[in-house]
Amino acid sequence: MEIIRLSDELMREALERARDVLARGGIVLYPTDTLYGLAVDAHNPSALARLRALKGRETKKPISIIAHSVEALDAYVTWNEIAKDLAARHLPGALTLVLPARSSVPEEVQLIGQVGVRVPNDVFSRALATLFGGVFTATSANRSGEQTGTHIDQILMQFGPRISEIDLVIDAGERAGGMGSTVVTFRDGKPYILREGLLSKEELGF
Repeated sequence: MEIIRLSDELMREALERARDVLARGGIVLYPTDTLYGLAVDAHNPSALARLRALKGRETKKPISIIAHSVEALDAYVTWNEIAKDLAARHLPGALTLVLPARSSVPEEVQLIGQVGVRVPNDVFSRALATLFGGVFTATSANRSGEQTGTHIDQILMQFGPRISEIDLVIDAGERAGGMGSTVVTFRDGKPYILREGLLSKEELGF
C-alpha cells in the first residue's frame, strides 16, 4: 500500500498514480468534499468484486459513481426536471442523485435499473475523474455497517489487516464535516431523501 500526502506540489503525481491504479483494477482511498471514499473503475467487474469484499458489502447493494461534471453524467443517467434543477443548484456538492441508469452503466453498480451519481465539490476527486476519463465508485471508506472515519488513521485501523488490499491512499487531512452526501431518489416524479447528510432538506427546499 502506497500513501501520498496531498499537497499542491504533489497534486499531479497523486492524480497520475491514482489514475494508473484505477486503470489496472486497483483500489484507491481518496478524499471528497464530505468523507473519504473508495474508488475502483466502475466498469471493471473484478475490481468491483474486490471492493465489495474489502467492505464486506452485499452484492445486491448499489454503489454510487463519480463524474467530473454534471454534463458528464448525461452519458450515464436519464434526468427528470426536478433532478436537473437540484443538480444545477447543488452540484458540484454534497448531493447524490439516484436516477434511471443508461445502458453505459454496469449492472454491478445498479439497483432495479437505477444508479446513484455524484459530482463532489472537491478538486482532487473531480480532477481524477477528468484524468481517468470515466467514472469510478463513490462508496464510503468503511467496513459495511460501520461509521466512516474522518481521517486516514481511523479508516485504516477499521480495515485492520485488510488494508493491504488498498493499493493507494491519498491523504488530504481530516474531513471536517463527518457526514456523507445527502442521497435523493424519485418516486412518481417526486423527490425523496434516502439519507440526509451534509446538505440539509431545508437547503434542498423539501
